[in-house]
Amino acid sequence: MGSNFLAALRGSQLYPLTDRLLSGLSHTDQVLRLSAGGAKLVQLREKIATSAEFYESARSALLAARAGGVKVIINDRVDVALALNADGVHLGQDDLPVEAARSLLRPDAIIGLSTHNLAQAKAASRLPVDYLAIGPIFATQSKEAADIPVGLDGLRLVRNAVGRIPLVAIGGITLENCASVLKGGADAVSVLSAIWRPPGQAEAQVKRFLAR
Repeated sequence: MGSNFLAALRGSQLYPLTDRLLSGLSHTDQVLRLSAGGAKLVQLREKIATSAEFYESARSALLAARAGGVKVIINDRVDVALALNADGVHLGQDDLPVEAARSLLRPDAIIGLSTHNLAQAKAASRLPVDYLAIGPIFATQSKEAADIPVGLDGLRLVRNAVGRIPLVAIGGITLENCASVLKGGADAVSVLSAIWRPPGQAEAQVKRFLAR
């Protein structure tokens, strides 16, 4: 299953996220900017909108992504991913269980799972997932209740523990440290703040990350 995720990245090691509060833009506008920079796979992250609002904004963003050849993963919301026939879903530790999501979505749907420590990563590696996310790697302000950073040493431990499952590093990833994160065992980096701050630099930032 992991090959579906790697194929969606199409040789890239960048997996950016959208965030309306951080960017000040609609999900559609964010996808357009990420696509213009060269991103191949984008995760739509929405924490405050109602289900109806997120469905409509995700539908518009998905149309823009399809036009640009970009694949879309929906954060948390299996129902929205199912309704829109999105390319997959990214689940948190408290979301719908992976097995249930797998039974609902199409067979080739990409399913990722967030983990925050070695024990969670080991447990997740036994589930029918296409990739694991581990983080935060470094301290980050993107989440209101951030977990303890695992650091590069923790990343290496997780890499060794989960075998060949694709591993995405998230949390505090910047242009300056992304190379060390990839060298530490991540197959891709998931980036939020370093793309949307400062405003108006998203396309250029994506290009810079891809050039690294």
